[in-house]
Amino acid sequence: MSFRLAPLFDLTGRTALVTGGNSGIGLALAHALGLAGADLVLAARREADLAAAAEKLRADAIACDVMPADLSEAEAVRGVARRLEGRRVDILVNAAGVNLRQPFEAVTPEAFDLHMALHVRAPFLLTQALAPAMAERGFGRILNVASLQSFRAFPNSAPYGAAKGAVVQLTRAIAEAWSARGVTCNAIAPGFFPTPLTQAVFDDPERAARNSAQTACGRNGALADLHGTAVFLASDASAYVTGQTLAVDGGFTAK
Repeated sequence: MSFRLAPLFDLTGRTALVTGGNSGIGLALAHALGLAGADLVLAARREADLAAAAEKLRADAIACDVMPADLSEAEAVRGVARRLEGRRVDILVNAAGVNLRQPFEAVTPEAFDLHMALHVRAPFLLTQALAPAMAERGFGRILNVASLQSFRAFPNSAPYGAAKGAVVQLTRAIAEAWSARGVTCNAIAPGFFPTPLTQAVFDDPERAARNSAQTACGRNGALADLHGTAVFLASDASAYVTGQTLAVDGGFTAK
């Protein structure tokens, strides 16, 4: 009897919706899923970047804002599901993000709410909209994006850290609600990777070197380092893994 592992990681025939898929971590995760065979739908609000990413990955695109200004506009998030025009979604990647990097005392209520809306409320509402259909088919993968700041505090990032801490618990809550129906939910917590959100860090060679030295691997991340984890958590290979947050950080949190 022969047994091959490759089919466990094959995403051919699956459709992945990736928010924030136009740049940074979202684009890297989308790229990985596409390489594994998934059909891609990218959702983001910067239309020029979105069009470029969609062309690069041969993906469909939905220009939208998954960050409604207030709770009365929650339909703006659910509207993303409606704009799929009946197309099924097997994999939801909640990667849209922002980090304003403000001193604690300078953060306004509006800035705090913006972080929570984008990192926590939007993934919750998208899951609420898409998970029932996944459950009906008996397969779904929801992948959230946590952070080093889910576990430790960094300067000038209090709202971001609070939101990313909430992502870890939201991941557990989604897993509890949906996993018995075939819809798993996990989170990736990236270390320091070169993206638009971390440009200020990498623009400071001394700071980038300190972060590199903090890792067990002795280097900061390359976006391709995220590919294997993304495919694993989106595929049949992770069928019995749910409610977990996996740090892809070169051992930063281990030291």
